[in-house]
Amino acid sequence: MKILGIDTSTMAANVAVLENDKLICEYSINTKKTHSQKLMPMIENMLKLSDMEIKDIDAIGICIGPGSFTGLRIGMATAKAMAHVNNIPLIGINSLEILGANMDLCNKRICSILDAQRNQVYTCKYIIEENKSKAIEEINIMPIDDLLEELSATGEEWVIVGEAVYKYKEKIESITNITISSPANNITKASSLCTIAKHKFEQNIDVHNCYDINPMYIRKSQAEEQYEEKQKRLIDGK
Repeated sequence: MKILGIDTSTMAANVAVLENDKLICEYSINTKKTHSQKLMPMIENMLKLSDMEIKDIDAIGICIGPGSFTGLRIGMATAKAMAHVNNIPLIGINSLEILGANMDLCNKRICSILDAQRNQVYTCKYIIEENKSKAIEEINIMPIDDLLEELSATGEEWVIVGEAVYKYKEKIESITNITISSPANNITKASSLCTIAKHKFEQNIDVHNCYDINPMYIRKSQAEEQYEEKQKRLIDGK
């Protein structure tokens, strides 16, 4: 079984191919180039170097978010187009569980965080069971200060993983029972995405066609919120 993994939920663009339990190829590019510039060349080069064509792919694992609204739309549109043309099933994986899967050998409790702007983070907590991450709560969005206070109050050992660790590094490092994961784990790896996708496909969990899968938006985009606020002011001013 060959799985193509695609993740454009954060600044880094990530793609990978997994064949059964063997990672064939993985690309991660964490630059300021837009995902629309990076994604298709990455996929094409990766498949070429792997001696594969898109028709050889049995399923596509796609990150559904939360994360960058624009990035998610680019990744989802690309995955849907390939799935539609080649009749390939799509498997939805959220970005926080990908980060949790990066830590599959960790003996501490895991907290995944991604920046949600306005001093807030998207977050979810995990434990490792049988070398697999298991969510112990629903995905949430909350102020970083509230999250750190909550983790500190547990008295348990935590490791925080995700791009937002760099934005809040000083705050995190000031708490004795929390450590920051290594840089290699703080991006959402497409190889971890593929591993989750394989398990979900085998269990028939979160398997979709190109018509019934959509990005996960925890909240409205800043542009939508600003538009609604403007409309509210116009109405109140009448």
